Amino acid sequence: MKIAIVDDEQKCLDEMAQICRDFGARHCCQIEIFSFLNGEAFLEAFEEGGFSAVFMDIYMDGIDGVAAALKMRDLDNKCILVFLTSSTDFMPDAFSCHAFEYIIKPLSPQRILKVLTDILEVLPSPLKYIKVISDRKTVQVLLDEVASVATDAHYLDIGLIDGKKLRCRMTMAEFVDLTGRDPRFLPVNKGITINADYILEFEDNCCILENGTQFPIRVRDRLQIEQTARDYHFRKIRERQTHFTRHTMPAGIGKEG
Repeated sequence: MKIAIVDDEQKCLDEMAQICRDFGARHCCQIEIFSFLNGEAFLEAFEEGGFSAVFMDIYMDGIDGVAAALKMRDLDNKCILVFLTSSTDFMPDAFSCHAFEYIIKPLSPQRILKVLTDILEVLPSPLKYIKVISDRKTVQVLLDEVASVATDAHYLDIGLIDGKKLRCRMTMAEFVDLTGRDPRFLPVNKGITINADYILEFEDNCCILENGTQFPIRVRDRLQIEQTARDYHFRKIRERQTHFTRHTMPAGIGKEG
């Protein structure tokens, strides 16, 4: 997650940056912080797709936060925008910027953490990672790179999308907890969990992945497993549609009153 923080107070920049880093460490999410003391510097550095989220102060010397956000929207209409402000007077103007949220100053760490959690839920899943020990080395693995997980005695064989495997001494339950019970990981048989994002098809009581690997599934639960996979992909499509609508809808549309 690449986060831009725009505020003309260095204290606020430092405080926000620390909270974001703490959040990343707690949620196993790689976070890069880019701080800007004014809107002009931010706009000079901004490019489409450059940031996952922008925390923008409203009242700054030079160009104000709303004006900077509108210019940002001319280049990127999907970047998540969160306003930082000491007043809610700006809210009517902020609607035109398609803001995701706003945070009232003085900053509340709990409020910021809640907003970051909401942001993480709507961002693409590849940003999430876990740390495992394989060959006596600690390895960071993006969850999006994990295609399958299979139990072998007291070990897990974690199959990656590029064909490589990581052998780790842990249980399946420990792996599931480590991922935060990520819904994409679907148990298909005793000791076998599959990343639903890479399921190509079900055939002859097997789950076939996009890379060609096959895993046997529980015959008596086959219909339920297939339905769970379909439900996962349906929810994923709906979430993407909701996120797109929320951040591209013109101001006033879809809002009551």
